[in-house]
Amino acid sequence: MNKLLSRLALTLASGLLAASALAAEITVMSSGGFYSAMEELAPVFEKASGHKVILVSGSSMGSSPTAIPARMQRGEPADLIMLASTELDKLIGQGLAVKGSRVDLVHSKIGMVVRAGAPKPDISTKAAFEKVLLDAKSIGYSASASGVHLVKEVFPRLGIAEYHAVMGKAKEVVKDRVATWVARGDLEIGFQQVSELLPIPGVDFVGPIPAPYQKVTIFSAGVAKGSKEPEAGQALIKFLTSKDAYPIIEKQGLEPAAVAEAGEKAKK
Repeated sequence: MNKLLSRLALTLASGLLAASALAAEITVMSSGGFYSAMEELAPVFEKASGHKVILVSGSSMGSSPTAIPARMQRGEPADLIMLASTELDKLIGQGLAVKGSRVDLVHSKIGMVVRAGAPKPDISTKAAFEKVLLDAKSIGYSASASGVHLVKEVFPRLGIAEYHAVMGKAKEVVKDRVATWVARGDLEIGFQQVSELLPIPGVDFVGPIPAPYQKVTIFSAGVAKGSKEPEAGQALIKFLTSKDAYPIIEKQGLEPAAVAEAGEKAKK
């Protein structure tokens, strides 16, 4: 990892970023899907550029006052916002993010965890996954993109009786990682973006949920309305989409957007 960070620093110092004499303080609001990656990438960017990144956490959507849309509507200051692309597009439409500034960062899948040491159930097929949902004693899901998908698109497809059975033991986890509840034993199984599950100790990653229930979420960056450091923000985006950042991004269970898009084109 040290070798990778050194290479990244050399790449950035070679002309990708502004000189440290023009150092800026960049406030970045990031949803959970990309937050752990930002925690690792921000220090590399800071060291090479001289800029400072202030990370603010918030969900892409939901009723929590800490959700990024809620923060933006209250007028909280930010230079960049990083969240699900559909929600960023809404903020652009509302004039809370700059039109034309959207840059796709990563593609993210929904995954499942159990408490560390617990048996890992088979969720590799549609039928196996449905059985796990029905057999589980308790289920956790997020208050953001992955949870919305589960509640609105996945659980209803199980059947009327099955839907009510699952919802009767399912809990929406607000302002916390679902895996934290699973690690404590408060929930038997939990679902969230893979990148939000992997960093949490005390759980074992079972795997991504299967097709046809899987949904890939695109997380994107945009320039916030009233940004005081738009140029430094653009430099950060350029860094985050550079190939040298890919290993850290992929370690978080994410796929760089450019890689995903190239793969989709190759299939056509």
